[in-house]
Amino acid sequence: MEQLKIFKKYANRRLYDTEESKYVTITEVADFIKAGRQVQVLDAKTQEDVTAFILTQVVLESARQQNVLLPVPVLHLVIRYGDNLLGEFFEKYFQLTLKNYLTYKSAFDQQFKAWLDLGVDLTDFPKKSMVDMAPFKSFLDLIGESAPAEKGKTRK
Repeated sequence: MEQLKIFKKYANRRLYDTEESKYVTITEVADFIKAGRQVQVLDAKTQEDVTAFILTQVVLESARQQNVLLPVPVLHLVIRYGDNLLGEFFEKYFQLTLKNYLTYKSAFDQQFKAWLDLGVDLTDFPKKSMVDMAPFKSFLDLIGESAPAEKGKTRK
């Protein structure tokens, strides 16, 4: 795992990359994170850890560019119930849910790629899965899910 990349935040809102000895933008910080680096941001004067604040700015800047972060009703709830509810939600549920989603997505992507590499033809899969539906054919006919009616005949 790569080393922690440390930035200093100055009062003029500029961020200084201590590793490369240069000023960087919020977008560049986001690029480091997307490349897999962990970052820490310290206030240059007080040495206070302001990483969460800066990372929130990264997220908000990205949302501003895309003109959406969270749906308006969710934002209303966040404002109405305050940061206690939001903090609890993010600590207990959001992080775990996101990690699980990424784990399952990665596993599905790997499995799908393996099928493609094996040359598995999935085009007949729906037809094969409908074979077991024979007992329900008469019911499906009643609700109109079967093949279209023959020419000249109409359904009531």
